[in-house]
Amino acid sequence: MIGTRKIRGDSGFTLLEMIIVISIMIILISIAVPIYNQSIVRSREAVLRNDLFELRSLISQYTLDKQKAPQGLDDLVTAGYIRVIPKDPMTNEANWEVVQEDVLLAVDQQDPGISDLKSASNATGTDGTAYSTW
Repeated sequence: MIGTRKIRGDSGFTLLEMIIVISIMIILISIAVPIYNQSIVRSREAVLRNDLFELRSLISQYTLDKQKAPQGLDDLVTAGYIRVIPKDPMTNEANWEVVQEDVLLAVDQQDPGISDLKSASNATGTDGTAYSTW
């Protein structure tokens, strides 16, 4: 029986095969990265919408319960309506832009204060409107 000798060309991959595999990987990555980034933006927008809804609801509850509007977001924390002020997902800081109104929101309200809040970000959302207008 003749000894088994490995032929030199049988081991490993050729340069052409490696280039094809790397090219396919680059194409797949170039498709996946923008989709991933867009999903991150959409999820931040969903968190922003939810935070705005919840904080506006808490401002209304505080106003009706205390018969005066909160003078700042810290009033919601000290009164126990919320544990901490959430971070704005677009700026990654708790720097909400509050809207102080002189009008009274409820009939039995005694003092004016915060009536609304908005995102401090000046970026534009996926729907084409600025986050600060939501």
